[in-house]
Amino acid sequence: MKRSIKIGIFGLGRGSSFYDSILLNNGDIVAICDQNEQKLADAKEKLGAVAAYTSFDDFIEHTGMEAVMLCNFFYEHTYYAIRALEKGIHVLSECTSNATMAEGVALMRAVEKSSAFYMISENYPFMLFNREITRVCRGGSLGKVLFAEGEYNHPVAADDYKLIRELHPFPNHWRNYLPRTYYITHSLAPLMYATGAFPTRVSAFGIHTPNEPLHYSWGSKTGDHAAIVTTLNNDGSVFRVTGCAAFGAHENSYRVCGNKGQIENVRGGENKVMLRYNKWDTPEGAERERYYLPDLCDPDQALIDQTGHGGGDFVVIREFFTCIRENKQPLMDAHFATTMASVAILAHRSILNGNAPIDIPDLRREEDRHQYENDTVTPFWGSDGTPPSIPCSSNPNFSPADSDYAPYHKILAEENE
Repeated sequence: MKRSIKIGIFGLGRGSSFYDSILLNNGDIVAICDQNEQKLADAKEKLGAVAAYTSFDDFIEHTGMEAVMLCNFFYEHTYYAIRALEKGIHVLSECTSNATMAEGVALMRAVEKSSAFYMISENYPFMLFNREITRVCRGGSLGKVLFAEGEYNHPVAADDYKLIRELHPFPNHWRNYLPRTYYITHSLAPLMYATGAFPTRVSAFGIHTPNEPLHYSWGSKTGDHAAIVTTLNNDGSVFRVTGCAAFGAHENSYRVCGNKGQIENVRGGENKVMLRYNKWDTPEGAERERYYLPDLCDPDQALIDQTGHGGGDFVVIREFFTCIRENKQPLMDAHFATTMASVAILAHRSILNGNAPIDIPDLRREEDRHQYENDTVTPFWGSDGTPPSIPCSSNPNFSPADSDYAPYHKILAEENE
């Protein structure tokens, strides 16, 4: 029996969806924290005897907690991660590691000083088709990776008021100010994880759709999509990814091309993949072209099938707990996470600067840290009411009239009636 891991969860909106994945991996949820009393009550009903807190200051002092999962607002993880690292508590951060470049610098410095480690809780590399893409890429049969694509398409129906209220619960909510490049982890992380490549330069291109009625019903000021192009490891290879996009149908699509062959998940094919080789590069005993449903013979497959995001929620918890149990650093560590965040942040700046290419810093290096340690530029409203310091739209002159938000405000008002 694997030893139990004592973990606390901060933020029970997204955090509550991880209960089963944690318990199935022999995790012991010893503490929970949220400002919403009803969410705390619901958690106690599910988990039984668990310490419940409304204050992070009290939560982080919980005796015996060896790990914490951060599931608070997308852009507010860094401060809490650093607090945990300073106490020697391992951190699993759900979503982005840092929303400003200065936060990325601060996080890397905190990791260096801590006895604990940091891991980004990115689950898409662990969907079945992406686990197969990783297996093939690491096997080397594709040859040198030259090009890869990752798309995360998540449109929302304009009349899905329940989901709109859930995702955009108040006007200054972060999703209403989220540049389309910022939510990049689901598209970029699977490619980095599979290939081991790290972006070193980025250019991005905005797709501005101010007349699209959907964004008004969301209350969003961004109103656009983005195509992001990166070069990697200074070797000339190129990735093309999206942030959170809303073009085409809802799907997640990935493709990796080497000089000998390529692999991709089949659009609309659920977990199926297509693996193809050049005729002259086909490995001995392999088919030149194959469409198939991967069978990875994972010993935990029955448990994986019980959890969300194609089983990715279970596997990311398993990876985190394995690192704790074996006292090893995670692959998706702070360097992995802050590199993705840098791509997201600087891709938006590329758009605002006429698609100009921008070098991605390596925040393990002090000389790169100096460049960004005071860079607090943000498109989000601060929790203290501080306004954004950079436009969130790819068109900085785009600003819908107050009347354009009437449907959105009506949706919010209906919830409170």
